[in-house]
Amino acid sequence: MDRLTSMAVFTKVVATGSFSKAGRELGLSPAGVSNHIRALEDWLGARLVHRTTRRLSLTEAGEALHERCARILEEVEEAQAAAGALHEAPRGRLKLSAPITFGTRHLAPVIADYLLVYPEVAVDVSLNDRKVDLLEEGFDVAIRIGELPDSSLAARRIAASRSVLCASPAYVERHGAPVEPADLERHECLEYAYRATPGQWRFRGPDGEEMSVRVRGRLTSTNGDVLRVATLRGLGVSFAPTFIVGEDLAAGRLVPLMPRYAPAELGIHAVYPQGRHLPAKLRSFIDFLVDRFGQEPAWDTWARGSAPAPTERRRARRR
Repeated sequence: MDRLTSMAVFTKVVATGSFSKAGRELGLSPAGVSNHIRALEDWLGARLVHRTTRRLSLTEAGEALHERCARILEEVEEAQAAAGALHEAPRGRLKLSAPITFGTRHLAPVIADYLLVYPEVAVDVSLNDRKVDLLEEGFDVAIRIGELPDSSLAARRIAASRSVLCASPAYVERHGAPVEPADLERHECLEYAYRATPGQWRFRGPDGEEMSVRVRGRLTSTNGDVLRVATLRGLGVSFAPTFIVGEDLAAGRLVPLMPRYAPAELGIHAVYPQGRHLPAKLRSFIDFLVDRFGQEPAWDTWARGSAPAPTERRRARRR
């Protein structure tokens, strides 16, 4: 006899407390149920069930086996569900939350392409720079940029988030370029309000040492595009993600500053509620994001051919 089937019959007998009830639920005769229990007992060499006309009870061996059978059958069921999910076509409604600037600049075209590939999926997109409560607000997935706090959510990294200190050529011409972090105290600094350390910019020096500097400025915003426009207009120095200013750096509208002092690299993550098996719509969407953004996102390609920072050009001329 199939031992897995016999285990399932045994657990059903324990759950119903009766051979006959178990047989009715499983579509077996009482004799068929007895055969499965006997097969298990012969296999183990131990009696599993005490059976009288009025009640059924487990032996010590039966109690031990029942605990293990329940776990085995649960794992088999999960394995079947996981294998089935691999072939399940993504379908249904996916509710997504993402930051405004990243959502409009980079997610929007990816979502459109995803919908073309998966016609049975619908996507509800909510763009907001606040951190939504996925469980409370019913989101399937959210895009988070930066350090992730400990939580009950699962996360998968979809791309790197790099920042760059930058300013417009006109600003540098008028005010000069900062050479080291302490110089920023004398500059107009444009600040992102949702930064993990408001008013404080952190860098890693040439020798790998961590350092931070307090900054001040007349403009603070919860939106990175507002700061980008101000930076382009020459209103100050910006500590901006490359997914916002990468094209401006490539075109020379902005110039990178202090190249010897690198900001910490953060991650862009898809976060979602914990679960053993992701729905096909969610799994396929996250895979799509990872595949699209890849190891080097398009917004970081400016660095390959970027011109030297203003301080580097001046040093080159002096040589």
